[in-house]
Amino acid sequence: MECTVSWTGALGTRSGMGFVAETGSGHTLVMDGAPDAVKPENGGQNLAPRPLETLLAGTGGCTAYDVVLILKRGRHDVRGCSVKLDAERADTDPKVFTRINMHFSVTGKGVPAAAVERAIAMSHDKYCSASVMLGKTAEITTSFEVLEA
Repeated sequence: MECTVSWTGALGTRSGMGFVAETGSGHTLVMDGAPDAVKPENGGQNLAPRPLETLLAGTGGCTAYDVVLILKRGRHDVRGCSVKLDAERADTDPKVFTRINMHFSVTGKGVPAAAVERAIAMSHDKYCSASVMLGKTAEITTSFEVLEA
């Protein structure tokens, strides 16, 4: 796996904190920093997600992918899956994630709660590389709801 991240600055200038990532699979992802009221040249323009937001989003995508795949392999009629991640970070540098809660909403026809709980546990404990890595610094908790389609 590879990725190249390049500083773009702000709107083509070499000030600001905009970045573009080009992934090995041929896709691009834009990131930006938060505006800095004290030193605007050191901040972003709030035009894209922050780099750590993309890390959190990637973790959500990784675990949701697992949950859907596990449920489908179990021949469950899953029709939707979303996960809301709520994270807290350390107060001092490095400001790592210290707590993450993942709340899953799974929609389907007759999907048993036990199957969803098992899929989430399998993702969390075995398959989701991103959440396993983040689990080294953060307490990760999960919750879920099953909605009938």
